[in-house]
Amino acid sequence: MKKIFLAISIQLSVISLFAQTLNVQVGNVTYQFPAAQAGSMPYENGTTLTVMGKSFTLSEVSNMYVDETVVRDSAVNVVYNGSSAAITVAGNIARYVTIAQSGAHVSIAQSNDLATEITYNLSGRSTDGEFYTSGAYKATLELNGLTLTNTTPVYSGAAVHVQNSKRIKVKVITGTTSTLRDASTGSQKGALYIKGHAEFAQKGTLNVYGNLKHGIKTGEYITVKNATINVLSSVGDGINCEQFFLMQSGAITLSGIGDDGLQCDIEDTTTGSTGQTTDHEGEDSGNIYISGGTISVSVSAAAAKGLKAEGDAYITGGTINATTTGGGSWDSDELKTKACAGLSADGNIAISGGTLNLKSTGAGGKGISGDGTFVVSDSAFITISTSGQAVVASSTGTISTVSNSSTLDRYSTNYKSSPKGIKIDGAITISGGKISITTSGAGGEGMESKSTLNISGGEVAINAYDDAINSASTLTISGGLVYARATNNDGIDANGNCYIKGGLVFAVSASSPEVAIDANTEGGYKLYVQGGTIVAIGGLENSASLTQSCYKASSWSKNTWYTLTVGSNVFAFKTPSSGGSTMVVSGASTPTLKSGVTASGTEIFDGVGYYPATASGGSSVSLSSYTGGGGPGGGGRW
Repeated sequence: MKKIFLAISIQLSVISLFAQTLNVQVGNVTYQFPAAQAGSMPYENGTTLTVMGKSFTLSEVSNMYVDETVVRDSAVNVVYNGSSAAITVAGNIARYVTIAQSGAHVSIAQSNDLATEITYNLSGRSTDGEFYTSGAYKATLELNGLTLTNTTPVYSGAAVHVQNSKRIKVKVITGTTSTLRDASTGSQKGALYIKGHAEFAQKGTLNVYGNLKHGIKTGEYITVKNATINVLSSVGDGINCEQFFLMQSGAITLSGIGDDGLQCDIEDTTTGSTGQTTDHEGEDSGNIYISGGTISVSVSAAAAKGLKAEGDAYITGGTINATTTGGGSWDSDELKTKACAGLSADGNIAISGGTLNLKSTGAGGKGISGDGTFVVSDSAFITISTSGQAVVASSTGTISTVSNSSTLDRYSTNYKSSPKGIKIDGAITISGGKISITTSGAGGEGMESKSTLNISGGEVAINAYDDAINSASTLTISGGLVYARATNNDGIDANGNCYIKGGLVFAVSASSPEVAIDANTEGGYKLYVQGGTIVAIGGLENSASLTQSCYKASSWSKNTWYTLTVGSNVFAFKTPSSGGSTMVVSGASTPTLKSGVTASGTEIFDGVGYYPATASGGSSVSLSSYTGGGGPGGGGRW
């Protein structure tokens, strides 16, 4: 016993003389105590040494030595190496952590007395290991070139599991690549699971494979800044969080996903003696915010969403590329068909900036789907393409597809889903930005509102199978640039009143009885032409109120460039390969029309128009007064 006491005395003397670090090793764990912090180190009963509040039983100590290591306060380093892991713990937090280890499976429990933030730096690699930590205080997690697969769960099935229900800063260390894979068995919710809220930062790369459920799952919000995150496969969602998701910069790629790419849920909290569940719908919960960075999503599951918000979605910048290829499904709880969407929200959607490229090839798929309102403004740039057929369900919920609108019309609303570019249950308001939509499947409307639709600015270009623009109530165009072509129905169709008050409108319908601009006359509503510059191939709704004079062209030719001149303003446009027999034009003053021109200028409507335009050549087209009646209309299909 005297020899042990002498050895300890010598160690402490060396520390005092050279101001170095005492390392106390217990198994694979090394506790590091800087001389400047060590202070008094009681040695009791010949069996116990206490350093900075951490007590060691000497029989468990495998080594003690002094070196010149510079200790990073409040840090825990875990270095994985095959079937084991080496752990170092800074002295100032040594007494606040309890470490358990089984091979490369590491568990660290923080004491409730801890009042400082611990940084966990994880590096190395293991094909059968994990990192698990719990506690009541916030923490930082540094992923520093870590490659970790959990094959046989010990503490959790996740590769990394943070049970702390506080803020967890996840630093994906710049210049490194980390890869996480969870076990295919267990109760984990993700390969990377954080019970609290996760703040991803720095410019490293994180690759994640979710073998049981989600790739990344948090119990609260997620923010992303600078980091590159790739969820390369997951059985469930690629990323799933509650409260909100905020992306400011960086890059996220989600592929090989078994459900939604990115889903943000409204937080559920169980409280009270009865265990009742409260939805935080009145709070900032279930919302997605994108202000920068790039998100690329590819999902193939039936009715899967690229990005799904149970609350609202707000996009002010960044780039979103979302592709959905799955078909429809029957929801036995809500008793209705469901289909894919690139961006979906149970609440409102507002897009004022950024670039969205959304593509859906599956049956019933949509570019954007929302239960609330939809607002597009400022510099938003949206491109949508849907190419699937409509999906329908039998009375027993059996899913199939239909390829023509007449068959689709025989199904009630809950038993069908059409491949629409934008489908919104609330009001649509467009005051800026640029929207380009192409749909080709049965029932494929370009833009549909189950409420009102108002366009006052921006540019909208739609090529649709069914109605290009459709509203269940009042539809108003007072400004902006609007191109609406339907190959099998009306160009613009309001099931309430339709008002054209301003802007530039180029509408094309199928042949009679469809019309270029339609209102629900059968329901007692009317089309009002009160302003704007208008080209309507297919004519206007019967009994339209034409406050601004309209004119009928003597004829029109397919695939031909025309100019419509109103005052000093020149609009050049290319006619489609098909459409209604009547061309109607209108402007604030008596217009002139030429065909066969050579045109140039500012390109609009995805290349079928220039405005303002310059043109040469061509021949004049005679115009006659027009009072309405391109066809009987019919209010559109639902």
